[in-house]
Amino acid sequence: MSRIRPDLSDEPAVRLDGVSLTYERTGEVLSEIDLVLKQGSFTFLTGPSGAGKSSLLKLMYLAHAPTRGGIRLFGRQTYDLKRKQLAALRRRIGVVFQEFRLLDHLTAFENVALPLRVSGQKQDTYQNEVIDLLRWVGLGERVDTPTPSLSGGEQQRVAIARALINKPDLLIADEPTGNVDPEMGQKILRLFAELNKRVGTTILIATHDLELIREFDAPVLRLSNGFLVRDAEFGGAG
Repeated sequence: MSRIRPDLSDEPAVRLDGVSLTYERTGEVLSEIDLVLKQGSFTFLTGPSGAGKSSLLKLMYLAHAPTRGGIRLFGRQTYDLKRKQLAALRRRIGVVFQEFRLLDHLTAFENVALPLRVSGQKQDTYQNEVIDLLRWVGLGERVDTPTPSLSGGEQQRVAIARALINKPDLLIADEPTGNVDPEMGQKILRLFAELNKRVGTTILIATHDLELIREFDAPVLRLSNGFLVRDAEFGGAG
């Protein structure tokens, strides 16, 4: 796996100040959220279904804009960014979706390489890097396997590799263990922990799996009725 070196500074990776989000049909789903994720931190986000976890993550990876409040990523205020500036900021963020979002007609290699191919890079410039990344997530023997032939856990690891191929400074994972068995869930979380320790990538993982959280020594934030609170059961965020 290629080493990823975030440009560490005094600025947090993510800072939300008084952020609220309202949907036209359902009303306010997030209320006055204040949040700081330091660069190089590893944090869990939990809360019941419908608490707004996915909505909060979408704000962080710039899929939504807040109704009120401000968002800063790596020291940059996001509300007034031009299109090219926004695209450049998004390239510093990797996202792992619960439903994988892989393309069935592509192999594991082709799915991971897709962001690079779309950006115009030639295969000979990234082939070894993609293969190394697939080896790192334990899929060195499945490089040329079509996506439908992979197990759920293997597909999730392909999704993780795809999220990492652009060497993001921030990795956001939305219920990354929701579609795999507990043993594979532990393996996936260990991959994230290794990435954080070895490389320094800032990681935020949204999950409802409290048993899995208990196995990792990391701060836990909880969404409840649209508000973000420290989780007393796990000691809160540092």
